[in-house]
Amino acid sequence: MAWVVDTCLLLDVALDDPKFFSAAARLLDEKQTDGLVVCPVTVVEISPVFAGQMAAVTEFLGRLNIPWPEPWAHPDTQAAFTAWNNYVAAKRQGQIAKRPIADVLIGAFARRFQGLLTRNLSFFRQLVPVLPIIEP
Repeated sequence: MAWVVDTCLLLDVALDDPKFFSAAARLLDEKQTDGLVVCPVTVVEISPVFAGQMAAVTEFLGRLNIPWPEPWAHPDTQAAFTAWNNYVAAKRQGQIAKRPIADVLIGAFARRFQGLLTRNLSFFRQLVPVLPIIEP
């Protein structure tokens, strides 16, 4: 079953980040045999890197052997609904740092797959405790 690739890792590779590129690329290579997918939200998040050109995003993902599109499904909405409610409740109690809703959606999407590849382990661990998560 495929791993969901978080936006941060794709940005590390696309931008040739001097600090994170090598580790991100190595992790993507390691998990290639299991399969890699991206959440539709991630495609939206990386749009500015490719000047809003969907063809360029599709080409980039193709070079990484990440099939696109992977559709959002009803179970993703159900998981996101619960996760967002829990996140807002924890935020109101000062138990969790502010994060964009995109992260909640990506975490919910990843529940349908093998797990999530990300540099943001602590946040996703709080958000979706049962989700397998691997950091580079």
